[in-house]
Amino acid sequence: MSHETGNLSINSENILPIIKKWLYSDTDIFLRELVSNSADAITKLQKLVSMGLEDVQISADEKYKINVVLDEENKIIQIIDNGLGMTADEIKQYINQIAFSGAVDFLEKYKDKLDKENEIIGHFGLGFYSAFMVADKVQIETLSYKKDAVSAKWISDGGIQYEMEEGTRGARGTTITLFVGESGKDFLNEYKLKSILKKYCSFIPVEIFFETVKNEEVKDADEVVETEEQEQIVDEVKPINDTNPLWLKQPKDCTDEEYKEFYQKVFSDFNEPLFWIHLNMDYPFRLKGILYFPKLKHELETAEGQVKLYSNQVFIADNIKEVIPEFLLLLKGTIDCPDIPLNVSRSFLQNDGYVSKMSGYITKKVADKLNSLYKNEKENFIKFWDDINLFIKYGCIKDRSFYDKVKDTLLYKTTSDDYVTLNEYLERNKEKHENKIFYVSNEKQQAQYIKLFKEQEMEAVILSSSLDNPFISYLENYESGKTFTRIDSDLSDSLKNKEEESSPEINEQLQSLFSGVLKNEKVKIKTETLKSDSVPAIILLSEQSRRMQEMSKMFGSMNMPNMFENEETLVLNKNNNLVKSLISIKDDEAKKEDVELICEQLYDLAMMSHKPLEANEMTKFIERTTKLLERLI
Repeated sequence: MSHETGNLSINSENILPIIKKWLYSDTDIFLRELVSNSADAITKLQKLVSMGLEDVQISADEKYKINVVLDEENKIIQIIDNGLGMTADEIKQYINQIAFSGAVDFLEKYKDKLDKENEIIGHFGLGFYSAFMVADKVQIETLSYKKDAVSAKWISDGGIQYEMEEGTRGARGTTITLFVGESGKDFLNEYKLKSILKKYCSFIPVEIFFETVKNEEVKDADEVVETEEQEQIVDEVKPINDTNPLWLKQPKDCTDEEYKEFYQKVFSDFNEPLFWIHLNMDYPFRLKGILYFPKLKHELETAEGQVKLYSNQVFIADNIKEVIPEFLLLLKGTIDCPDIPLNVSRSFLQNDGYVSKMSGYITKKVADKLNSLYKNEKENFIKFWDDINLFIKYGCIKDRSFYDKVKDTLLYKTTSDDYVTLNEYLERNKEKHENKIFYVSNEKQQAQYIKLFKEQEMEAVILSSSLDNPFISYLENYESGKTFTRIDSDLSDSLKNKEEESSPEINEQLQSLFSGVLKNEKVKIKTETLKSDSVPAIILLSEQSRRMQEMSKMFGSMNMPNMFENEETLVLNKNNNLVKSLISIKDDEAKKEDVELICEQLYDLAMMSHKPLEANEMTKFIERTTKLLERLI
């Protein structure tokens, strides 16, 4: 083979700016690309061997591997494989011609290479050029598996000009040597390089061994070849990757312990997941993976999910929402989509038909799993509910199709301390209130109202998360005729004693008394005869007013004025002994101050069950309580 030189780009366009701008967002991607190419070369050779072709004289049980070697002193990184290898002609085809047509055709040629037979990126396709992101000079030394093949060596400085001549490699396969320059000096670090390998290549289907060279004398690049001694050293250490990740197995062949171990290994989370979903699909696209529902310590933690996307066991990125429905990014998991190209722009993903189908498939599988748990393992499903309900509600809001699939298995915890579906709640409460769902947003704060309900054998559902307000509005949109009312928004007729005769005169006296004492025009005063005699007064705020206030607060955070004032109603219970006593002493001049103190105290007590008092209100309440106790003594 004669010595040959040439230019890689006849238009004198440097390929590197294109690579950096379009293909690669992270410099460390170079290692993924080169190792992926090596794995591809080995995988293709294994296919040829399995086909039993005459010109492939290789043992079927040969040990295939990839070695990544770091020589920090000489600023060299090597990727060595025993795969297909290349002939000189193949180097010209795969390496030299790739950039001949300049930047415009370059992108088109890239897309053309993404066929199923040329998965990942193809044996020495575009990914190879990422080497120049970290190396000033790159050398390929390769020997093809083909009979009578001659070793070939290719060297290029800066990715523009190249030299090619006969090489010295005696074993089949390829060695890529990167002479690392200033831009890649950070990668001449054992810990960093190994971390990158583990990030991108933890599940590549060929064993990868990492080695550092500690040599005193500087070797010529031609001499940096894999020797038998090096092989023996490497063979003593374990590969850094798992070539057969759990998602490749059939779900029926996986044990619970294997699922838990895999979860802990991949996510370094030593809390056990609640449950998981094993995805396994071959048509109309290939998709495998495992999605885990982690146990959340608190509500804010829902933002810390991590779904890792792989292509043919090569890591691409975390949380790509074009492929994985956004609400599922709250989970942890691994998804392997061989039909998705390894290097791809987000706009390409958004316009890809397969991607939307994958997203829909994943959504359906999650819904199916939830429905199955509800139907077949309801006791466990109820145990999980407090941990997973935020995720499910978020999914419903973000994806109508998901809501339609799971709406009959959505659970609601009640003040009766059980879990029911919306239909079950409505059915067992229909005699007291039809198509109306009473709810509690803060069990401690609203304890007084809950007590009133329980005394009349009524119940409310508990909706206490920050997501529940938009979720309620969402449900009312799609569940026609059903309305949600907070427990302190309205007095159900079931709480009132309708048989008690109403006295307009007493009503007017009470209203006049409290209006005069409170001197608060924003508070409406109303009287009722409740069935319970234990509660002297409660505060009500209509559901509509409360929602308007919450909207106003939200806009208020954006420096907009508060458009909706409070419209609370103080409801006095004429059936309560304290209220009755007030009526009897209200005209006693000697007790005038006591009456005022009691009126103010009743108002604050009612307000405290409705919402927290402001600082100055709490100070007054404590001072007033002390004064009342002193008078009692």
